[in-house]
Amino acid sequence: MYERKDLQQLKQRIIEPRNFVQVVFGPRQVGKTTMVLQLSKQLPFESFVVSADNVPAADRSWVRNSWNEARRKFALSGQDEFLLIIDEIQKIENWSEAVKKEWDEDSMAARNLKVIILGSSRLLIQKGLTESLAGRFETTYLTHWAFSEMRDAFGWNVMQYIWFGGYPGSASLIEDEFRWKAYIKDSLIETSISKDVLMLTRVDKPALLKRLFEIGCTYSAQIIALNKIQGELQEKGNLTTLSNYLSLLEGAGLLTGLEKFAGDIIRKRASRPKFQVFNNALLSAQSYKKYSEIANEPKEMGRYAESAIGAHLLNSSLNKKYNLYYWNENNYEVDFVLESAGRLIAIEVKTGKDSKNSGLSKFESMFQPQASFIIGTDGIPIEEFLATDPYSLFSI
Repeated sequence: MYERKDLQQLKQRIIEPRNFVQVVFGPRQVGKTTMVLQLSKQLPFESFVVSADNVPAADRSWVRNSWNEARRKFALSGQDEFLLIIDEIQKIENWSEAVKKEWDEDSMAARNLKVIILGSSRLLIQKGLTESLAGRFETTYLTHWAFSEMRDAFGWNVMQYIWFGGYPGSASLIEDEFRWKAYIKDSLIETSISKDVLMLTRVDKPALLKRLFEIGCTYSAQIIALNKIQGELQEKGNLTTLSNYLSLLEGAGLLTGLEKFAGDIIRKRASRPKFQVFNNALLSAQSYKKYSEIANEPKEMGRYAESAIGAHLLNSSLNKKYNLYYWNENNYEVDFVLESAGRLIAIEVKTGKDSKNSGLSKFESMFQPQASFIIGTDGIPIEEFLATDPYSLFSI
C-alpha cells in the first residue's frame, strides 16, 4: 500500500519520548486515517483506535471513556508505552478541553500514553488547539494528493491528473466517468459541506454557500469580484456573508479566494479574489464535458492546467508556510506570487499561448522578486513543475 511521505515524520515524532499530542488534520478523503493506521502497524508497541464519527456532539463523556479504555488496554499490554488514536475529534463539543484534561492527567501520573488526534475541519481543529492545547501539540497537515503521488500510486499521467485531480479513493472509477463524477459530488463535495461546514458551523443560508462553491469552482484560476457573481446566485447575500462563506469553504479544503499581492494589507484585503480549488476534481466533476473531450481542446485544457498548478501551489503553501497571491495592474498580470520572509517568486502559466509576458517584466520592475518563472510554453514543463516542491523555487 502506498505510503505518503508525511508518515515517516509522524512515526519519528511518536517514537520520540512523550512530549506532545500529535494532531493530523486536512480535507476529507486524503488518507489521514489510512496513514495513521499504517503507522500503528509499524510501531513496536500497541495502539487503540476510536472514532467520533457517529457519536452525538453533546456526549462530552465520550473522550473520557475512550481515554480510560486506552489506559486499561495499556495496563494489560505490559508494555512501557501505548498509543491512543482518536479520529474525527472535531465532532465532539469542546473536544480540546476534554483532551487537555486527560493529557494533563497522564502527564501528572507519568503515564507514557501517547496520543494522535485526527480531524477534517482545519478551522475547527485550529480553533480548539489555540483555545485549550497551547504548548501541548504538534500538527501534521495532510494536503490533497500531488501529481507525483497519484503518478507513483496509480500510474497516472499529467493529463489525467489535471482532469481527475488528486483524490486517491476515486482512482479506480475514472474509466466510468459518470460514476466518478457522482462519487466526487456525493461522497466528497456533499459530505464535506454537510459535515465539515453546515453541521459544525452556523450558516444562515446554506443554499447560498453551496451555490457560491459551485460558481467558485467553475471560475477556478480566474479573478472575479464577488459583487460580479451576485447576479448568478440563486439567493442573494451581502459581500460580507459571501466572504465569510468563502473562508468556511477554505477551512474545509475545498475552495479559496487568493488575494492580490500589494504593498499593504488593506489593499490585499480589498482586492477581487482569484478563485482557486484545492483539488481539480472539484472543478471537472461539475463540468458537463468528459476527459476524452477536454483532452482535444487545448484552450480549455490550458485553463484546467492553470487551476492544477494553482492547487499545487496552494496545497504546498499550507505545509511550507508561504503566502500565495496573484497580481494585476491595468492590463498587466502575474498568475501567482509566492511570498516567504520578504522574498518573492513570480509565476506565469502559459499553455499554448504567446510566451511573451509583459506582466512579469512589470512586476519585476515594481517589486524586485527573487526570481520569476514561466510554467508551460517556453518555460518549465507543466509535468515537471507539478512533480516538484514549489518551495524549492526560493532556493534558486
